Amino acid sequence: MVQINSNDEEKVRTATSSIEEVVSSHVQDNKPAAPVESVEKVLFMYATAVSDVGTVRSNNQDSAFAGEHLAAICDGMGGHAGGDTASTIAIRSLAHIEQDSRPHDVKAVSSMMETSIMAAHDAIVGKAKRERRLAGMGTTVTAVTLVRGYWVLAHLGDSRAYLLRDNRLIRMTTDHSYVQHLIDTGHITPEEARNHPQRNVVMRVLGDFDIDPRPDIAVRAAHPSDRWLLCSDGVCGVLEDSTIQDVMSTVSNQEECAQKLVAMALRAGSTDNATAVIADATLALDADAFDLPHQTPLIGGAAGKDLESIADIVNKAVSSTPVLREDKNSPAQRAAKLVQDEDNASTIHEEAIPAARIVQPSHLREESGELHTADTNEIPVVTKKNGHVSTDPHDPDVARAMKHEQDEEHRAHSLRRRWTRIGTALGILLGLIIVVGAAYGVYAWTQTQYYIGRSNNRVVIYQGVPTNIFGVALSHEVETTDIKVKNLDKSWQEQLKEGISFSNLAEARGHAALIRREMHARAQEKSRSKQNSVANKNKEKNNAEQKGKKS
Repeated sequence: MVQINSNDEEKVRTATSSIEEVVSSHVQDNKPAAPVESVEKVLFMYATAVSDVGTVRSNNQDSAFAGEHLAAICDGMGGHAGGDTASTIAIRSLAHIEQDSRPHDVKAVSSMMETSIMAAHDAIVGKAKRERRLAGMGTTVTAVTLVRGYWVLAHLGDSRAYLLRDNRLIRMTTDHSYVQHLIDTGHITPEEARNHPQRNVVMRVLGDFDIDPRPDIAVRAAHPSDRWLLCSDGVCGVLEDSTIQDVMSTVSNQEECAQKLVAMALRAGSTDNATAVIADATLALDADAFDLPHQTPLIGGAAGKDLESIADIVNKAVSSTPVLREDKNSPAQRAAKLVQDEDNASTIHEEAIPAARIVQPSHLREESGELHTADTNEIPVVTKKNGHVSTDPHDPDVARAMKHEQDEEHRAHSLRRRWTRIGTALGILLGLIIVVGAAYGVYAWTQTQYYIGRSNNRVVIYQGVPTNIFGVALSHEVETTDIKVKNLDKSWQEQLKEGISFSNLAEARGHAALIRREMHARAQEKSRSKQNSVANKNKEKNNAEQKGKKS
């Protein structure tokens, strides 16, 4: 297995070359093996998913994708509105991997998955900047795809990917969480991590955080009957690995397996949204047959509210995931339902329709007349020439009226945008005028002030104030005196260093004259002291000479 931690560019280059080595490792010198293409012809992926809001949360912030080329789980975070938005953006960004026209090359698909996740990060950050109520939103992402007989796995966050092979469960991802860091450094045990107060702190995610969003990428040869579980921490956070292994190995039906895992997680006391994606490697006996395994991609959780855009991305029909069937009448579920209904009155209506919703791409919806279904809640009432009133959207008169209203709304929207831009520009211009006016007023006031400072060992009179703004001095020299700074005492030198301020030039000149007088007085004092010292020395010398003559 090749695993890439994309935080280091050199590692990425090394790992990318390693992917090429993995793909080509089946062909050794003098040891020919079956070509990889033959595996691609017979090995397919089939997936399903189940996602439930759980017993505590009022909305589902998980998003899931289960198709024949892509399986993914994203666990959103960031408040009531942010988490579901972030996870939906991540699923939309990855959805194009489900297209039948995607590359059939392991290296290309690996790069595609990493690029898609990075694009999701940029989209989440951009939306959070535009809509401040979404600030701080983010999401985990764990995704797997099958290409040319190899699994390509991308992972970021604390959602998990498990691989069941030959009835042995392998955890294929490492949690990017604080408690996993404590486990790795030996501070706590995995058992202690389950109840750690900071078990929900994630150290690497996609979103509005100062965190490197590049995912870990792994490549592994695929085997027939491989079974993957991608799940949010609402499932793996409460179920033991042994329990997960038992369910995955004994429940052969994909949907029943996902249903049971989510139901068991809720019964075990999960307080988070619970989502499980099951993906199997299916072996087709006849690669040229017309009845090869195909499925409608299933979209679950928060992303299930955005089926139309995802159908356009994958360019085929998509469906919502099956709802959780088990334990809906348990006391905990009924209590949770009451809380959720109080927070979201529409929940009752939404959950009362368990049937899956299937959505076609926009070009098919347009052909069938379903593309404008969302607009029929504002159909204009048209009085026809014969006096009859019609609200039928297929009536040509109603259709024209609807188009006219849409055109008017578009023009009004354009006009509002234009005036908004003009208002913004005028506001910016007014702000600049105020700032420039204030700056000029401050500068003009500074030029009415004067101060005495020092320059080149001379006392200098400056116009302005002894400071600068962003490196721009607010003063300039107006007069240089003949007073030498070195001839002044220390107190004057310190004051001149800081600058002695005055309100007009006359005061500054008067103070400079005072400094000059004190300088002269100090010089005279020094001169008298020197003369007295010389006289005293001469007197002492004469006295010494007279004493010498007497002796």
